[in-house]
Amino acid sequence: MNYKAKIQILPHKELLDPQGKAVLLGLANLGIKSVQDVRVGKFITMDIEAANEDEARQAAKEACEKLLHNRIMEQFQFEIEKI
Repeated sequence: MNYKAKIQILPHKELLDPQGKAVLLGLANLGIKSVQDVRVGKFITMDIEAANEDEARQAAKEACEKLLHNRIMEQFQFEIEKI
């Protein structure tokens, strides 16, 4: 079966996000002052062939832990959908 993993990777909330701060400043300079905070991260999709959803979930988790995110600076979450 084929699955799609939708992965979000963001900086830990405790860490300064310079890119997010730059976007926040840019929005304010454009007159958009209602935005309180911005966090900039990565969004990754991955097509996975697996026997079942649990196997697909394990493959996505392993990819995140071993390659896609920096555990010191970032956190990740993902969802799996059948395609």
